[in-house]
Amino acid sequence: MINLTFARVTLLAAVAAMTGCDQPVSQDDDILTVYSGRKEHLVKPLFERFTADTGIEVRYITDGEGPILARLKAEGEQSPADVLITVDAGNLWHAAEENLLQPIESNVLEMNVPEHLQDPNNLWFGLSQRARVMVYNTERTSPQELTTYEALADEQWHGRLCLRTAKKVYNQSLVATLIEAHGYEDTKKIVEGWVRNLAADPFSNDTQAMQAVAAGACDVTLVNTYYFGRLENESPELPLAIFYPNQGEGERGIHVNVSGAGILKYAPKPELALQFIEWLSQDEAQYMFAELNQEFPVNPNVPASDQVRAWGDFVADDVNLRVAGQRQAEAIRLMDEAGYQ
Repeated sequence: MINLTFARVTLLAAVAAMTGCDQPVSQDDDILTVYSGRKEHLVKPLFERFTADTGIEVRYITDGEGPILARLKAEGEQSPADVLITVDAGNLWHAAEENLLQPIESNVLEMNVPEHLQDPNNLWFGLSQRARVMVYNTERTSPQELTTYEALADEQWHGRLCLRTAKKVYNQSLVATLIEAHGYEDTKKIVEGWVRNLAADPFSNDTQAMQAVAAGACDVTLVNTYYFGRLENESPELPLAIFYPNQGEGERGIHVNVSGAGILKYAPKPELALQFIEWLSQDEAQYMFAELNQEFPVNPNVPASDQVRAWGDFVADDVNLRVAGQRQAEAIRLMDEAGYQ
């Protein structure tokens, strides 16, 4: 969906391209342009609060990650966009690999964003976290039965497992980190075990998988925490609960991912872009950014919402999330070979 205020910027960009003008598309000093892979209702309140706090207007478009990246590549140096916001480290990695982002030097971001939640070359920084957790049927399964992602391949889960499709980047990122931890062949055995244990064909989204668990079609699934939060708010009576896997002694911790942001390579206003991303990493914005979608702040000094805190604490895998992108192609190939569709 394109914000109507952005139409003027798009038109000016087209005129600039036709006339060969190399100047920024807007002469207004206090207007920032954001391309977002996050839905409008999850970012618009932040843009409005930033404007209220700073006086800087935010113009934006929202679209899927693929169309956003294609648009940026097509616009090239004529792009009016200053900031990219998107979900999943795999998508942020792709933006970096396509040479769409510029390095960021910021003591504020280094202080507020843990190292494993940022690009090693400072091309992007995570701004909110989501964990990929087990959700189980409390009437059919005991949490004492649950342990690790890897153990879901064991025979005890035969006919008891539901999963979302392998086509979604969230599962691709999880498998990418499993490859980093165990190697390709051992991870392939794990995923083959998941496939053998499926009670139904993979679902198109996390919510459908949880609904199948609640209905007793299977006993456990893997979802991003915010999907559980949404369903919990809509249907609190469902017999579902979260379990954080890989928490035992010597385990690597739970898989987390991020939504994040970077400054675009040809940003007309990189100073405003930096000010905005730094603002997003600080207390008020961090709470809002996470609360809008039942996520976890990346800033360790900012508490999660009451709802999210009620799910309990966990130890997270601290592998750098760049791995989610670097091993994405391997993960897709592995899942295909394992029969996970």
